[in-house]
Amino acid sequence: MMTQPSLQRWLGAILPNRCLMCHQQITSTQSGICRVCLNACLYQTPVCLGCGREMQLQVSYCGECQRHNRLKVVAPCGYHDGLGHWVGQIKYQAQFAVIEVMVDALIRRLHHLIELGFVQMPQVIIAVPLHSKRLRQRGFNQAWLVAQSLSQKLELPLLDDVLIRQTNTAPQAGLSGKMRRQNLLDAFTLVADINWQRIAIVDDVVTTGTTVSEIARLFNKQYIETQVWCLARAEAPGLN
Repeated sequence: MMTQPSLQRWLGAILPNRCLMCHQQITSTQSGICRVCLNACLYQTPVCLGCGREMQLQVSYCGECQRHNRLKVVAPCGYHDGLGHWVGQIKYQAQFAVIEVMVDALIRRLHHLIELGFVQMPQVIIAVPLHSKRLRQRGFNQAWLVAQSLSQKLELPLLDDVLIRQTNTAPQAGLSGKMRRQNLLDAFTLVADINWQRIAIVDDVVTTGTTVSEIARLFNKQYIETQVWCLARAEAPGLN
């Protein structure tokens, strides 16, 4: 079984020299997706940090999310705006070529929101963990790969020994909102003390936010402020 560090070492060797979307040649400083295709797929309008819906003006939350005190989700693009397919390929086809360019886009989005005063830079980051059985089957945790890249580029500690997935839950895809919440109830647990005040939870994709909300609940019990970072945000208006 290939380990996560091994995958990272292989990353540089497997990056294509053509854009996965338009198939035009890209420079050696780029990877996976060219700047033209990338920029065309990034958010072009303000979006709510709670649910991802488009808004006329950039504020933290839409009216609905203000009432529910939603988690703030930092993402550079919507899942259905062109890049979601390639984010999904990281998990399902081990297509790691898009990770670095997408992480860079996420970092730019993060700095923009920090300048606007909507989020603060966290002190540490933590990846959404896989259950040990699922990790053995897949050979890697895509959220951890994204978090590792963010950790290196932002020079933030990556905590990978404080949170575990104690239940091997069924995949969330295809479940209703209520079923997703039931599926993840008490699925995670903290196994070490946390001595930080601000944490960013990293995942590849956020849809309803059920997974990251369940993790955030554990940290909130210890009065730790949480935010969420992901490569793409998928709206799911029908999942209540």
